Amino acid sequence: MKVENKATQQTDTNDKKSSCNKSFPSLATCWGILILIMVLRVYFSTVLDKQITNLTAETQMLKKKNEELETEKKNLMQQMTTSGNDFNVSRAQWSIDAYCPKENNNRKCNACQKKWEHVGSSCYVTNNPDRGEWKTWEEARENCRGMISDLPVVINEEEKKTVSEKSWKYNENKGYWIGLRVEDGKWKWLDGRNLTNNSWIDQPPSDGYCAISVQNQGFKSVSCNEKNRWLCKKKALSV
Repeated sequence: MKVENKATQQTDTNDKKSSCNKSFPSLATCWGILILIMVLRVYFSTVLDKQITNLTAETQMLKKKNEELETEKKNLMQQMTTSGNDFNVSRAQWSIDAYCPKENNNRKCNACQKKWEHVGSSCYVTNNPDRGEWKTWEEARENCRGMISDLPVVINEEEKKTVSEKSWKYNENKGYWIGLRVEDGKWKWLDGRNLTNNSWIDQPPSDGYCAISVQNQGFKSVSCNEKNRWLCKKKALSV
């Protein structure tokens, strides 16, 4: 019986050692895991360092590009300022020459520039191109704007008479465009005012109609797309 117990104890001890060997990795396995961890650490450290280097280079490049753009912006602003100053000087000189032309080295200033007629506080010009160069209402207004003026806005009966006197009678009731058109079923001037004197022109037929001034006939309603001659008006210079 004692021999059997001893054998049994020996078997139990072997079983425990076998169990321990199964529960804990061998020394070689531990070294392998440790080496793998070190390799991975070196790898990721290298990759991270490379990414940081690339980002640093990109940051420097973007910074340099931003500095170049700022320099270009400053140069452009300087050029625009210089060009703007040159433009203003040229425009001022044009205004002086237009309103105060030189005669025998002396300048005489007028309320209106050459070819414009001074009436009251305004300057008027009558545009009489050949028929092939007549314009629609919008085209005529654009032409006036190019001369720092606009189609006439008539303030009172006296000005209406002035505008009428500068309008000539042509076949098919052709006259001169003025700054009056139909908007939302109402006659409106270019300055936004409604026409208050209904005796000046017939009630508007519909949108898309504008007014012409015909000598001795007053204002007439025609399609804005018709082609006519036109008047322009601007404020007179105080001299």
